[in-house]
Amino acid sequence: MTARFLTDVRLIDPASGLDAPGHLLIEDGRIAAFGADVSCPDGIEPEDCGGRVLMPGLIDMRSFAPDRKAAAAGGITTTVLQPNRTPPIDNDAMIIRAAANGGGNVRVRVMGAATRDLAGEAMAEIGLMAEAGAVAFTDGRSAVADSELMRRILEYAGMFGGLIVQHAEDPSLANGGVMHEGEIATRLGLPAIPDTAEAIILERDRHLVALTGGRYHAAQVSSARGLDVVRRAKVDGLAVSCGVSPHHLTLNETAIGDYRTFAKTSPPLRSEDDRRALVAGLADGTIDVICSSHDPQDEDAKRLPFSQAADGVLGYQTMLPLALALYHKGEAELMTVLKAMTSRPAELLGLDAGRLAADAPADLILVSLDAPWQVDPDALLSPTRNTPFEGMPVQGRVEETLVAGRTVFKRPA
Repeated sequence: MTARFLTDVRLIDPASGLDAPGHLLIEDGRIAAFGADVSCPDGIEPEDCGGRVLMPGLIDMRSFAPDRKAAAAGGITTTVLQPNRTPPIDNDAMIIRAAANGGGNVRVRVMGAATRDLAGEAMAEIGLMAEAGAVAFTDGRSAVADSELMRRILEYAGMFGGLIVQHAEDPSLANGGVMHEGEIATRLGLPAIPDTAEAIILERDRHLVALTGGRYHAAQVSSARGLDVVRRAKVDGLAVSCGVSPHHLTLNETAIGDYRTFAKTSPPLRSEDDRRALVAGLADGTIDVICSSHDPQDEDAKRLPFSQAADGVLGYQTMLPLALALYHKGEAELMTVLKAMTSRPAELLGLDAGRLAADAPADLILVSLDAPWQVDPDALLSPTRNTPFEGMPVQGRVEETLVAGRTVFKRPA
């Protein structure tokens, strides 16, 4: 039996609301016991954690590359890959292959394509992919735009409780757009995407969920209008949830400055009013999940004219501190912020993870909640450097990450 005893920790479990000092015992990769009265068994050397937070590892619902070292350094113990690969993950064999090859020192789960070849024309083999281990179904960077096809996908997935994840952006309204439609886009002379593109897809899908009884998740909301549609769907009792990225909670369209491609994202960064609405939506529970939307892009893909540059930012190592900024600023409760990265994504995806409980997997992170640091692209462990947060001061640092009780990252002393 392999065992570890972590002592002098602040135990935080967003699933139960636990926030108390104590200790935690790990046996054979699972949590054996935790609390103030747990004693260290004979023959085990206690590991003094100096009063730091010990909590479930983060579950990231939206990633486009495993980058396992960066994920572990960011406190992510389970990452969920999107099907946008070459070739696309649109069949059961691809699900098995992606999960087997992607992980290493973090757990990798996979969303299967909702449509064949991500082409938006015919439903993929979602039943077979579910049997192979797909945790949800999505076309990743693209919306399923055909209403009849979306209806059939929701109906079929509903037969086995499958979750359909939508990139909420009407492709005809977004066609050719590269940033949020508004005064700044006009000044920069860039083709733009109105927030209506998001609201229209969400509104249509709200009605389709009501019609089919399916389970639906908007991968990233970026606007107040889109958030209002989700809020109404929840009031109506529909099985609708949504996520948001840290960059949409932190930045607005002004981050683009003079054509700064590292701030080019999909959906685009919106207005300051939209950003504030998203923060409020997370605080009041309308937004369920914070996802990294980790999307590495090499320098050649970003060092292009803005309209031609690739969308996407790094997200693994900045997800936690950027999310914690809402807590540090008094804009959201700590448990609300942490739940959106642990137990809530686990619930939506049906994962045995994201909580402190007896016999739960010992996927844990040790965090210095208030530790200050500055984002340095050269210190990030991803193979690319496409972050818009260069030089930003943040608080909250992962000291150690454990998967199945084994250390997969430890910050150098």
